[in-house]
Amino acid sequence: MPSHLMSYAIMVPLVALMVWRRVSRQFGRQPIRRKRMIARIAIFAAIGCLLMLGGLHDIRLAEGVLGGAVAGAPLGLLGLRLTRFETDPAKGDCYLPNPWIGALLTALLLGRLAWRFLVLWPQMQQAQALAAGAPAGSMVPMGYQSSPLTMLVIGLLVGYYIAYYSGLLVHHRRFQRASALKTKEEAPAVR
Repeated sequence: MPSHLMSYAIMVPLVALMVWRRVSRQFGRQPIRRKRMIARIAIFAAIGCLLMLGGLHDIRLAEGVLGGAVAGAPLGLLGLRLTRFETDPAKGDCYLPNPWIGALLTALLLGRLAWRFLVLWPQMQQAQALAAGAPAGSMVPMGYQSSPLTMLVIGLLVGYYIAYYSGLLVHHRRFQRASALKTKEEAPAVR
């Protein structure tokens, strides 16, 4: 298999798996796993910081990530308001996320990535042809740069999930306290 196709053979199934997992988390009861949510918050914060480092090369990329994160946080809080908490006998404490917001964000990200790929594919082919004719050891410019709009969409996801998972942790604690008070009031007084 040619080397330029090998990266696609690896990346396409990996991206498909990530999208499948993301979409499956948008429907039905999801168990609350505090440690995983804290890990996700840390991972999304690290991703946001690493993407902001792209601003050292091009400030527009950092502005895109930051603008997306700022816009994603209120969207995460809206998603949190539309989330319901329940107790499942088998799964324990669960939450039911609003599927529309998750589906909208997934469609936005996939649409932007597909558009970016379609726009860049001819440029990548041209750069590959130039690289084939260039002397060995020389660098050939690729003819494209990263897009601030793509960084804005990724920043939107980062801001959304940091706000959403943080809010889930806070609301879950409140839900636990309310449930404990409710069961305490319902239980007959023991003398």
